[in-house]
Amino acid sequence: METGRDETIGVLVVDDHEFVRRGLLAFLDSEPDMDVVGEAEGGAQALALLASMESEGRRPDVIVMDLQMVPIDGIESTRRVRALYNDIEVVALTSFAEEERVHAALEAGASGYVLKDSDADDVAAAVRAAHRGELQIDPVVARRLMSSLREARDDDPSSELTSRELDVLRLVAAGEPNKQIAADLSISERTARTHVSRILRKLRLSSRTQAALWAVREGLVEVEREPH
Repeated sequence: METGRDETIGVLVVDDHEFVRRGLLAFLDSEPDMDVVGEAEGGAQALALLASMESEGRRPDVIVMDLQMVPIDGIESTRRVRALYNDIEVVALTSFAEEERVHAALEAGASGYVLKDSDADDVAAAVRAAHRGELQIDPVVARRLMSSLREARDDDPSSELTSRELDVLRLVAAGEPNKQIAADLSISERTARTHVSRILRKLRLSSRTQAALWAVREGLVEVEREPH
C-alpha cells in the first residue's frame, strides 16, 4: 500500500494554554499519519498563520480548535476559518460537555468536537474522522442543530442542486469521505471536493456536518438505528 504525501493529515493546533497546546503538538506529531504544520495561541494568530500558509501554497487539512479563548473565542474563530477556507475541517476542543457551546461550534462549521479530558487517542480519532468527513456527534446536539437549521430556512434551496450534487449530498450524509464518493460516482476526488463546496454554498451551510444533517432532515437519506 502506498503511503504518499496525500496520506498524511496536516494539523494546525489552536489553543491559548501553552501546556495543553504543547501536549497536543507532541502527541499528534508522533502519529504516523499526521503532520503538525503549525500552532497558534489564539484565533487572530491562527487566521494570520493560515493566510501566510495559503500564500505559500500549503494548508492544514484539520484544525484542532480550543473553544475557550480570548479575545476571539473558538466559535467565532471557527466561523471565520470556515468562511475563508471551507476545505479545512475543524475539530472543536472544549473543557465542557456543555451542549450550548458544542451546538454553537457545530453551527459555526466545526466537523465535530472532543473534550479536553478525553484520551489523546480520542483527539487523534476525531482528527481522522473529520478528515474523512465522518460524522461523530452526540444525538441530542444533532437534534438541536437540525432544529436550528430548520428555523433559519425560509425557502427551498434544494431546488438549486443538480442531480449529481444530490447524489454527492446523499453520500456525504452517509458519512462517506471524498475518496469513497469519487469511487462510487466514478469521478475524481478533486471533482468530489468541488461538488461538496458547491453544495455548501447553495444550501448556505458551512460544514459537511450541517449538510449531512440537512439531508437527513429533508428525507434524502435514512438514518439506521444502532442495535442495542
